[in-house]
Amino acid sequence: MRITKYEHATLQVGLGDENLVIDPGVFLSHPDFTGVVAIVITHEHADHWTAEQVRRILEKNPDAKVYGPQGVVDAADDLDIETVAAGDVVEAGPFKLEFFGGKHAVIHDSIPVIDNVGVLVNDELYYAGDSYTVPDAEVGTLAAPIGAPWLKIGEAMDYVLAVKPRRAFYVHDMTLSVAGKQMAAARLSWATEQGGGTFTELQPGETLDV
Repeated sequence: MRITKYEHATLQVGLGDENLVIDPGVFLSHPDFTGVVAIVITHEHADHWTAEQVRRILEKNPDAKVYGPQGVVDAADDLDIETVAAGDVVEAGPFKLEFFGGKHAVIHDSIPVIDNVGVLVNDELYYAGDSYTVPDAEVGTLAAPIGAPWLKIGEAMDYVLAVKPRRAFYVHDMTLSVAGKQMAAARLSWATEQGGGTFTELQPGETLDV
């Protein structure tokens, strides 16, 4: 399975010629996604999805299924998005998608807490969106958040320590400077190593084979 990181929170997962896209948000410099069988949107914030990004993918991949929590479905206007929630398991091409969580991490008491789902792909790659939800499953590869308005690096470290992945790489990085990424990545690398895992710093367009 090939995992390719794009800007901020966007991931592409590939098996053979078929692909899954996760969280095509506003920061994505749109690559030419082809062979897409499914799109997963973890929550409704624009850094994780926009209707325009989804439409661009669907123009080239009109048969792709789109999955998201109720908040995304409500915000989607004319897009056909299938509602998923914690506990759901769906099959899309060669991809098994298991969903966890349900709510976004708290940013501030004045800001409503929205729907958010984490997704485990083929019992291997886990990405929790904007949450620290620990799945009730072993995780081979973790996409770990590194910087966000809701994120404290100590909490992110505790999250990685709790998941104990065999491999990890960072996502949600556009809010940090180069120096900030280096400092935070060192902390998450340490946390990954405590469980015997290895940490990789993927740049946009780089791929991890698992």
